[in-house]
Amino acid sequence: MKRFKNLVIGGIQSKIFNLILFTVILLTAAFIAVSLVNGSMLSKVVTESGELQQESIAETTDSVMDQVVTTTLKRANRSEAKIADGMFGTIRNSVEFLSDQAAYLFAHQGEFAAKPYEGPDPEKDGICTAKVIYADGTSPADRTVMSKLGLIANLSDMMISLCESFDAATVYIAFPEGVHYSVSEVSSDWLEDGRVRSYDPRTRGWYQQAVEAGKLIFTEGEKDAATGIYCIECAKPVYGPDGTLQAVVGADLFLDEIERVLKESAVEGEYALLVSETGHAVLTPQEEAFPMDSADRGGDLRRSKHEMLANITGAAINGFASEVLCGELADGTYYMTASPIEKTGWVLISAYREDITGKAGEILQEKLTSIQEESRALYREKNGNSRVMTLVLLAAVMFLTLGGALTLGRHIVHPLNIMTKRITELNEENLEFMMEDTYRTGDEVEKLAETFAAISHKTVQYMDEVVKVTAEKERIGTELSLATDIQAAMLPHIFPAFPNRPDFDIYASMDPAKEVGGDFYDYFLIDDDHLGMVIADVSGKGVPAALFMMASKIILQSVAMLGNSPAEILAKTNQALCTNNEAEMFVTVWLGILELSTGKLTAANAGHEYPVLKQPGRPYELYRDRHGFIIGGMETARYKEYEIILEPGAKLFVYTDGVPEATNAQEEMFGTERMVEALNAQPDARPQDVLHNVRIAVNAFVKDAEPFDDLTMLCMEYVGPAAGSGDDPESV
Repeated sequence: MKRFKNLVIGGIQSKIFNLILFTVILLTAAFIAVSLVNGSMLSKVVTESGELQQESIAETTDSVMDQVVTTTLKRANRSEAKIADGMFGTIRNSVEFLSDQAAYLFAHQGEFAAKPYEGPDPEKDGICTAKVIYADGTSPADRTVMSKLGLIANLSDMMISLCESFDAATVYIAFPEGVHYSVSEVSSDWLEDGRVRSYDPRTRGWYQQAVEAGKLIFTEGEKDAATGIYCIECAKPVYGPDGTLQAVVGADLFLDEIERVLKESAVEGEYALLVSETGHAVLTPQEEAFPMDSADRGGDLRRSKHEMLANITGAAINGFASEVLCGELADGTYYMTASPIEKTGWVLISAYREDITGKAGEILQEKLTSIQEESRALYREKNGNSRVMTLVLLAAVMFLTLGGALTLGRHIVHPLNIMTKRITELNEENLEFMMEDTYRTGDEVEKLAETFAAISHKTVQYMDEVVKVTAEKERIGTELSLATDIQAAMLPHIFPAFPNRPDFDIYASMDPAKEVGGDFYDYFLIDDDHLGMVIADVSGKGVPAALFMMASKIILQSVAMLGNSPAEILAKTNQALCTNNEAEMFVTVWLGILELSTGKLTAANAGHEYPVLKQPGRPYELYRDRHGFIIGGMETARYKEYEIILEPGAKLFVYTDGVPEATNAQEEMFGTERMVEALNAQPDARPQDVLHNVRIAVNAFVKDAEPFDDLTMLCMEYVGPAAGSGDDPESV
């Protein structure tokens, strides 16, 4: 063997270096060859596919195109009708809900304190705020008016929440005394020359129609009094216990989005029309866009002279979606269909010119050709960038791998050289081979050194070793007992955990299989609005796992308190634990951060068990999230996070594998199915009772079998932001 600097040519270090170098070169060559072949094949497939598509389009007959247009028109009409129905349904439900709350206030006036109210503030433009407007002749100092406003002001927060969900819509409550209490993002539009202008809601169509009908109504549309934006109003009267009219509750639905969709539909011979339940046209893409006669524009379309238009309008108003029909309109022959909008009784009509269908194939070919050219150009650009990036990555991988090979070889050979030197130094005066830190490599070298040390030590001090072993056992027992107490103190164990936070409830437990365990849980408030939750499982058992667990817990919480996202927290924790991880231990982690004001749960999973979710009105269900790599296994691992919206009353249950892998005497595991059944046995139980129920189910299944793994669980109930606001009622 020859030595070149620190490398021994022909030694173990040299052989390891050569093996890894050969492997890297072979893998690099194979990767480049496969990439070139795949790129060539993909380019050929794209070209051939484009040619086949062009031939197929050229062979399409007019009758097939007619069928495609018919199917597409029907689907588009049904889809747009469902979108409109969803928008109307949302505003209808909100008005119903707000009217119920207002009726409750009027029926229980003595139970609610008066809240403050104010007029429009131009500095709050763009923010949903509550404001009061008076009609001419209505006195703000009138006791009845003041009493009603102070009572209704209790609904301000609810009205603001509804307004924000409508994306700048208006929510309002009008009194028969001529008072308009509204919530919107608009304040300055209510001012003229610095003074609040008067507004009488009793003169508006929505007020009059709701009072006349005595029930919830939708108007056919008018301009909003404050913004001038075209909108549809939904209103409902509210009566007191004695049957007198107390108020009219309503909300505006701005039709910007529907109007935009209808305008975009008036392209290439396709048109759309929104019709009220009285048969009148409510909204068209533009004034002359829909092919109707002038007599139809202001009249009842069910009485149109065009039979097809009259028939499908009448059928849809009666609740029946029509098939696609072909007939005459004002300026030619059209395909036409209509769908009812259930929440309002309105109708969405779509039409398409028949003579445009013949151009469909030609238009499709042109668009396909354009798309294919763009795709080829993009593919060539991305392929070139990919090749450059691949070469850079391969060079970096080769550099790091060869550096690692040199380090690994030196790590293996150095303790062997020291061991050889110490053995040659043994003589009659020094018969004992002693262990040194150099030999503690965690592999066969360490085993060999330990064997030498054990043999020499037993030869010299056999009897003393017996005494030391006995004393060592007693010391270990004492230390394990102390370690158990320390580990228990490391975990949150005081419940209720946050007695001053009624917006959530949380409970957790950890039962180690041995004196100390590798499982842990944690929960902590990152700030007043964010709750961090962690559950983890360290590889292995006993003291090593417990030590690794403590380090992992401290690092996780420290990184989380810096305000990082779950994915960043796991990544930084992984980097910290991978450093000097000679024991090659790892930990699986599920980590979530709950935004308490919204119920948004942002979480990431590093190889841990699936969480279990329960939304209100639904049972517990496994949430099969995407798993990232374990923590401590690979320093460059990255993690993805996901979001779940927890509704008020939702529960989250997370656990370690000790729950589903609990085994009975017949070697049968408890499993996630039994676990979910145990959760759903009492779905409305508090978090503490949830864990108790699961533990009872596991014990009943395992019976007298020896515990195999740590059993750790955590349950959190999200009560909701209203419960945890902590606002003083007198401060609103």
